[in-house]
Amino acid sequence: MHELGIVVHTIDAVEEVAKKNAVKEVTKITLEVGEVSGVVPEYFRDCFEWAKKKTEHLQNCVLDLVVLEAITYCRDCDSTYPTVKYGRECPHCHSGNTYLVTGQEINIRDIEVKQEESPSE
Repeated sequence: MHELGIVVHTIDAVEEVAKKNAVKEVTKITLEVGEVSGVVPEYFRDCFEWAKKKTEHLQNCVLDLVVLEAITYCRDCDSTYPTVKYGRECPHCHSGNTYLVTGQEINIRDIEVKQEESPSE
């Protein structure tokens, strides 16, 4: 289960951002996960719920996982197609001269926070 490692890395990155920016609390993280990244969303959510309890800023954080479609490009006919449906072979020209364009990435898209309150003067 590599999801736990990705969760820990994600939480560490968000905690660092929170500390550097005087954030009181991280309320929501939106994470983009590629369709063929190997991440199982249900496992990722379970790991996140367990790991957030051990943090300073993410105790009540909500996780929003956005699954990005995997798209493959064919060099021979210059077309793109959904990877999961057709695999490595181009459905248009049946070439194997293809490469994955999107769908393998894992990105933190948004972090929603509550800022520390400034002392009034």
